[in-house]
Amino acid sequence: TDLLLRKLPFARLVREIATPLYQMGSEGDNWRWQSGAIQALQEATEAFLVNLFMDANLCAIHAKRVTIQVKDIQLARRLRAAWGNPV
Repeated sequence: TDLLLRKLPFARLVREIATPLYQMGSEGDNWRWQSGAIQALQEATEAFLVNLFMDANLCAIHAKRVTIQVKDIQLARRLRAAWGNPV
């Protein structure tokens, strides 16, 4: 399926998050990212978020609401952890 997030902003986000990691290394060199690696990270990230929001939506529906609230996402994450998915 098509990706939901634009590729360039996501790639910038990955680099921003990774910057402190490679700055902590002894060499201090910047990492190079293969486009396939960024794409794999984006696909995994989007799949995780879509499933999390689907679970949160079920929590909101169970509470007889149509709008997802922060507490729905928190509950979905707690339920996932209880079933062996730590995130």
